[in-house]
Amino acid sequence: MSGLRTVVFALAWTLSASVMAGAGPAEGLLQQMQQAYRQLNFELTLVESSQGQLEPKRLTRGHLDGQVLTHLTHLNGRPREYVQRDDEISFFDASHDGYTLKHSRLPGLFNRLQLMPLEPVLMHYDAVIAGRSRVLGRVAQVVRLVPRADHYYGYVLWLDQESGLLLKLDTLDKDAGLVEQSMGVALHISEEPAAFLRELKAASLPPAMSLVEVYPAPQQPLTWQAGWLPQGFEVKSQDKHKLPVTEQPVDYLMASNGVVDVSVYVAQAGIGAEPHQQMVRQGATHLVSLINPARVEVTVVGDIPADTARRIAESIQPKAANP
Repeated sequence: MSGLRTVVFALAWTLSASVMAGAGPAEGLLQQMQQAYRQLNFELTLVESSQGQLEPKRLTRGHLDGQVLTHLTHLNGRPREYVQRDDEISFFDASHDGYTLKHSRLPGLFNRLQLMPLEPVLMHYDAVIAGRSRVLGRVAQVVRLVPRADHYYGYVLWLDQESGLLLKLDTLDKDAGLVEQSMGVALHISEEPAAFLRELKAASLPPAMSLVEVYPAPQQPLTWQAGWLPQGFEVKSQDKHKLPVTEQPVDYLMASNGVVDVSVYVAQAGIGAEPHQQMVRQGATHLVSLINPARVEVTVVGDIPADTARRIAESIQPKAANP
């Protein structure tokens, strides 16, 4: 254990150095969180709670021969798991064949926060230290991410005081109501990576594809645009492609504030379709779908409040013709 304590102490020292170098205390804690995630071998069992439903998961991360391996698995329901080897992630679900994407990332903000650049986080959210608490019987530093603009969720992070690892994440609405929670229920930090990660390192996985290979058709400019996006959101990509399984052709746009991504799909509605609007929520994720009077079907999906998703969908409009 002495070697492990040395690593943890080194991480804590790095935090102190970052604060001394000019980073604010809350930012320093976030830096320590990300460094711990990148450097430690650990296994964290967590429970995701939303709308009264509990979803247990297990996140395992380790380093073997200079390669980083991460395994995320759902412990209940149909088998779903994700294997990450460096920047390639293989997706496995009992409902369809597995596949591997290059330059991809694990699903869920709990995982993304630990690797994303902090600059966009601190650009759109105020990071505030909110004292100490206990998670898993361990002392945790509490950091709040308060949105600087309307139309965003806020977040509360519980960071293990000893190692810096993220142990708990709450997603809050504008009234500080709990929307979704991911909470660790068991943590094991070790000097050596979990034994089964060595099997994953040698495992034969589906060949890695880039997004260009997934959507090989030449990209075409879209004839419509989002008339409104939340402050701080920018369009990051757009294209035309066919949806998996249904093969329905759609126009696609993805906007992001660097923390949260929002996907917008636009397609012609079927014959006889009447204007209507519907909403589906799963935890912090809202899906808003509407058919407007021009019989265009618009679907917006993202970890954003319902009103925000609805406003984006209702703002979709044709681009003005070039003079």
